[in-house]
Amino acid sequence: MTDDNIENYDYIVVGAGSAGAVVAYRLSEDARNRVLLLEAGPASHHWSRIPIGYSKLLHNPKANWRYQSEPLFKADGRRVYVPRGKMLGGSSSINGTAFVRGQAQDFDTWAQMGNRGWTYREVLPYFKRMETYEADGDDEYRGRVGPLRVTDPEWRNDPLFAKVIEAAGQVGISHNADYNGARQDGIAMSQATISKGRRMSTAHCYLAPIRHRANLNIVTKALTEKILLDGTRCTGVRYTVGGQPREAHAREVIVSGGSINSPQLLELSGIGQPELLRRHGIDVRHALPGVGENLRDHFAPRTRWAFGAKGYTFNDRGRGFGLVRQALRYVFAGKGMFGMVAAPLRAFVRSRDGLVAPDLLLGWVPMLYEANPAPKISSQSGMTCYAHPMRPESKGSIHITSADPSTQPAIDFNFLSSPVDAELTVTAIRVARSIMMAPAMGPLQVSELAPGTPLQTDDEIIEWVRAAAETTYHPVGTCKMGQDDMAVVDERLRVHGIAGLRVADASIMPTLTSGNTNAPTIMIGEKAASMVLEDNIN
Repeated sequence: MTDDNIENYDYIVVGAGSAGAVVAYRLSEDARNRVLLLEAGPASHHWSRIPIGYSKLLHNPKANWRYQSEPLFKADGRRVYVPRGKMLGGSSSINGTAFVRGQAQDFDTWAQMGNRGWTYREVLPYFKRMETYEADGDDEYRGRVGPLRVTDPEWRNDPLFAKVIEAAGQVGISHNADYNGARQDGIAMSQATISKGRRMSTAHCYLAPIRHRANLNIVTKALTEKILLDGTRCTGVRYTVGGQPREAHAREVIVSGGSINSPQLLELSGIGQPELLRRHGIDVRHALPGVGENLRDHFAPRTRWAFGAKGYTFNDRGRGFGLVRQALRYVFAGKGMFGMVAAPLRAFVRSRDGLVAPDLLLGWVPMLYEANPAPKISSQSGMTCYAHPMRPESKGSIHITSADPSTQPAIDFNFLSSPVDAELTVTAIRVARSIMMAPAMGPLQVSELAPGTPLQTDDEIIEWVRAAAETTYHPVGTCKMGQDDMAVVDERLRVHGIAGLRVADASIMPTLTSGNTNAPTIMIGEKAASMVLEDNIN
């Protein structure tokens, strides 16, 4: 490639998702910084601003990588579907929009593992900086002027959710008005990245306002194939647009491809486990055994509940003429099921007394639906409740299977390899049962469809989980932050042993946060950008 075809920047950000869009936004605030942002997918999709559009994008190849896992050894050899956003905003453009920071313990644990600067009190300013919270809340914990708009749902007074909240109270789970505030415990309506009925992705909140910055070059449909190295220094990247190769150089490259694509790109570039790289004909440029390891995700069974009483769920309100009414309500008022977070109600629960923080998560969807091949509303009236441990111990891996950048890597979740995860999953299901069969639910005439009342023993329930559970689409950890032999980046997200290269996305999480991962990933983008700027003061 000739020098005339080589572009020069101060910073290159690979991936314009939940973290990468944030990094590009903050780095380009200084007009002196020339920033290149590369995104493998398109700029947008017409369903990406509508919250319920996730049901249309979950399997859409124009907006989604549409990965499949390796057979699940502990789950009947099934493969599970792994959607990942492939457009500006990444998975924040196709997710269920739930906004969950996690609990203080999550980040304090990271710091205790040797990652200085990552305690909850140290990351809280970045959580506040990123959001405009459009509801009541303690300003000690909530931000009011950030790019990302976060709201409470309109559904907080809906009779269906009121019944579930009352039922939870009857089994000892109290209501919590702000689980992103001082404490996470309790049942609450889901906060969401939705405002006035529209999805608040990082594409909309961070990138749209700055698309015309002269110092920011956003290139879509750009597949980054390799990180360029000069010895142990990163000098830039090689990528293709429309099949045409391009090369860009910079003083620093920030990889924000997410927990699947970031380790894949490192391995394609010769950074990773030497034996694996050689097996695929890739020259070893830098040995890092932790690349692609430490994969964690939430493995969640969907319990299903039929209602004899009609009119409460969207199986009744969102079918036939009801669906037309919902569509019209959305078009004219930005309200109704089309503007709804995927799981409008959630509970953070302790599996036993004596725990310092909740360890189980339950989330309610106000309908029964058929999941495959894409979500479809069932004719049966009822609710779906997923239930799972929040901080699973099971760890898997993501590794390339070819030197071809377009080939999907092998995604091996290794779900339920920890006996503790199986035990806590059963406990979570029992909690769901206790709530759904509490006296407050009596008027709804509830009956259990899945796992089903015949399944009562722990062994019976976990066998059902193995056959039925799915990922909740929260992969993290594959470029782990830390100081141990399996760490990939240090506490400032610099790749160990390589100058001028960082990773900033969910892959750097040493452990899984307590809940949905979009919010902490955006925080990582904010903190990463701050550290890059601090470390490059002229």
